[in-house]
Amino acid sequence: MTTRQLFAKDVLLPAGWHVNVLLQWNESGQLTHVQSDADAPSGTPVATGPVIPGMPNLHSHAFQRAIAGLTEFRGEAQDSFWSWRTLMYRFASRLDPAQLEAIALSLYVEMIEAGYTSVCEFHYVHHDVDGRPYADDATLAHALLRAAQRAGIGLTLLPVLYQTSGFGGLPPNDGQKRFIRSTDSMLRLLERLKPACDEQGARLGLAPHSLRAVPPEGLREALAGLSAIDASAPIHIHIAEQTKEVDDCIAWSGQRPVSWLLDHAEVDARWCLVHATHMDADEYRRAAASGAIAGLCPTTEANLGDGIFDLPRWQGAWGLGSDSHICVNAAEELLMLEYSQRLGTRQRNVAATAAHPQVATSMTLAAVQGGAQASGRAVAGLAVGQQADFIALDANHPALAGLSAGDMLSSHVFASHRTSAIDAAWVAGVQRVQSGRHMLHDSAAAGFVAARSQLLSNHP
Repeated sequence: MTTRQLFAKDVLLPAGWHVNVLLQWNESGQLTHVQSDADAPSGTPVATGPVIPGMPNLHSHAFQRAIAGLTEFRGEAQDSFWSWRTLMYRFASRLDPAQLEAIALSLYVEMIEAGYTSVCEFHYVHHDVDGRPYADDATLAHALLRAAQRAGIGLTLLPVLYQTSGFGGLPPNDGQKRFIRSTDSMLRLLERLKPACDEQGARLGLAPHSLRAVPPEGLREALAGLSAIDASAPIHIHIAEQTKEVDDCIAWSGQRPVSWLLDHAEVDARWCLVHATHMDADEYRRAAASGAIAGLCPTTEANLGDGIFDLPRWQGAWGLGSDSHICVNAAEELLMLEYSQRLGTRQRNVAATAAHPQVATSMTLAAVQGGAQASGRAVAGLAVGQQADFIALDANHPALAGLSAGDMLSSHVFASHRTSAIDAAWVAGVQRVQSGRHMLHDSAAAGFVAARSQLLSNHP
């Protein structure tokens, strides 16, 4: 579609649902006009159903999509995140650049079909299978950039700093050899990647992997170096995902992980605290007050047995990620987050607000705002100055047909996620999905299957 406008009967704007909305954008894909109660200009395309903002996916490990479903067997007397991690490391040790690109391309196509229009890629496989830097040290990062560009998804690339295997500077183990970088090496990589990201319209940030993987000195130096390159760049970190991590941090420092980070780094709105599942009341209060985003990955956290984030206690912004990609579906992440709260509180409609009593509307708006902040990109919804990223629902889908717009979104989240109700998707004003399918759906899926087959057949 080459036109730069769309008319829809119902559109979810940042303040809520509006009717008869005309959206217009410029050649850069930025919204220039959003008018409610409008008439459709002659020849303007009309959406097939309600239009909602595209969802930013704030946490992705692309290569892990290829092992989704393959770790669901008893491997130890009591399986946990840590036994899963051993299996994941084994898989990561085999990956080559072409396979990573094929897996990422398929994943990013799948994301757009599933309601995500941008992704924050937490990228930590840097080196070759022997742990040596490639001749081009940015080889695997460029594979991800190409995959995102081919799929047409917006990208925030977050190269991961990984230096130790545990608190107190424990040396890395063999399974981590592809991840390890010195601080200077990471800063050189960022300088190398910035022009490519700028040219593509991607955002570049940094992900200190976790407090157990980056010692205090490395963290300080990396943050200072990042600020010298881009003082507004996003910073993401895994934190307080597992109770063992909390216990180990206390044994090392006398503090819980989030408390330690808040005391030793200038945590602000640039930061995304990924998972942050296990915080005490003071950490919930202080972390929210910092302006940081809570990066929640409900289906992965459920799959790994992490625990439940206390959403009612959190008074800050939050967003959603698909993390290990056991599920790639923005609506299902919303559903899982709400259902986890219901199980924990034994109440219903926990994430509703006074302004938006319909849970799906409230959660969608919150997750879009938080995800945009974590992305460091102008993808915060359908407003002038933001990118033209949006989804059109299928008003004829059996779960949606005959309902009001708000009820359609509610059914999309809570009743139709096994049979998608997404009809179309635009990223930066370019239509990438039509009749529920991305133009690269078949070829990308074939590439994914071939890459996964190679990895599994060569290394049973």
